[in-house]
Amino acid sequence: MEYGEYSRIYGELNSKDDIERLEEEGYDARFLETLYTQKVNRTVKKKFHTVRKKSKEILRDWTGGESICSIADRLGYPPMLTAMTIFLEDGCSKKVFWEYVRDPSLLDSPETAAELREATEKDIVYSPQADQRQKERGKWGEGLLWEWLDGQGVSYKTEEEERAAGAAGKTPDCLLDSPMEFEGREIRWIESKASFGDAVEFRYNCKNQLIPYTELFGPGVVVYWTGHLDGLEAPDGITVEDIGIMDKKLSRI
Repeated sequence: MEYGEYSRIYGELNSKDDIERLEEEGYDARFLETLYTQKVNRTVKKKFHTVRKKSKEILRDWTGGESICSIADRLGYPPMLTAMTIFLEDGCSKKVFWEYVRDPSLLDSPETAAELREATEKDIVYSPQADQRQKERGKWGEGLLWEWLDGQGVSYKTEEEERAAGAAGKTPDCLLDSPMEFEGREIRWIESKASFGDAVEFRYNCKNQLIPYTELFGPGVVVYWTGHLDGLEAPDGITVEDIGIMDKKLSRI
């Protein structure tokens, strides 16, 4: 994806309504949900300590009658994390908070239960339902990768199989049993990503996973199934692909 198009979409993705609107323009729902999730996660990292410092004030506003979702909107902070800030400041543990999220009827106050249901429904990044959708996107990407490799008769070990065999430390999603040639390059592993490969995400992945993989196993491929920015500068030994890899082939060396 060209940077100009990416920048416009990223700038406009600020709510669930924006996802639905951009989907009507023809953009893929998985791509939009993924990019929105990345944007919200980055916002949370920037605001976390500020919100935490205001936790007493936030609790006071809530006990004074302002709703969880209203406070979340005012702070520009996810409803679920706003609710957790309130509950923890009020003496609740994280474990009990998430029990309340899964079953608000456990709360003594019907009004609080209703607010928590509203926050859960509104939050498409940190609610249990959102977490499940993110896991499903990850499994979808891994499934495509296995389908691609199996269809070519390529033998490999999955991350789960690597760990079962005693592998410790960093392990790619697929470690090829023997080196293969891809797009004129030798590769030894493939990493599946359900995230969108923009500059921030790619730098993070390179530092924490991809470069260590090259040091341990040699060159490989990272596949961003919902897409990536054009022109990403990949370190030596790393090839960047998207769902278009399904139309490409590996060959034996």
